[in-house]
Amino acid sequence: MLAILYDIHGNRPALDAVLADAEARGARRFVLGGDYSAFGAWPVECVERLRELPADTTWIRGNWERWQAAPDAAPGAEVIAGANAWVRAALGRGAVDELGGLPTSAVVDGTLFVHASPVSDVEPFGAESSADDDRLLGGVTQPRVIFGHTHLQFARRSASGIELVNPGSVGEPWDGDVRAAYATLDPNAGAVALHRVAYDVEAAAAPLDALGDPWATVTAARLRTARFDVG
Repeated sequence: MLAILYDIHGNRPALDAVLADAEARGARRFVLGGDYSAFGAWPVECVERLRELPADTTWIRGNWERWQAAPDAAPGAEVIAGANAWVRAALGRGAVDELGGLPTSAVVDGTLFVHASPVSDVEPFGAESSADDDRLLGGVTQPRVIFGHTHLQFARRSASGIELVNPGSVGEPWDGDVRAAYATLDPNAGAVALHRVAYDVEAAAAPLDALGDPWATVTAARLRTARFDVG
């Protein structure tokens, strides 16, 4: 069983809950889809925990790993800039460079994994079919594409028949359900299953309140509501 974790965002309580659930389901392999550290109170601890996973774990880069390595490329909004400065200082130059150098995609068990879409780490597929689907697929030949970035869990097919799966966010869901989200892939059955896992949301939000920075206050509100448009 393959466990698929996206958008952890430095939320160690959520990560621990998801890993326990995945291992209980029999997951022994892992794909990590990017955005590991920024916004949560445990940027270093989350990366360290992920490094404890089996050696064949597949890592890809998210937009936040790219922004951490090249902060001038990130949007200038106060919340983004503040979070980026904090996480870069916490991780240190070595980890920032290492994570920023991860590949942007991987093929595992015949499935293509990207952060947002095959053509961009910030331009994702939506939950509904769109005229943009074919452009975003960018000539993909795999029958399934798994991606994240929007923090919204769903699965659908493109007009061309490609299965599109967003496992949702481990560390910061934005669909009104505060539970951590992830997916598993059974290579024998060839099927993806979507999962939600309860965790102690307040334990993740309270340390952000204590930091007092605008980005941390906004993130705490998002954790408590599972909504992006708060704070």
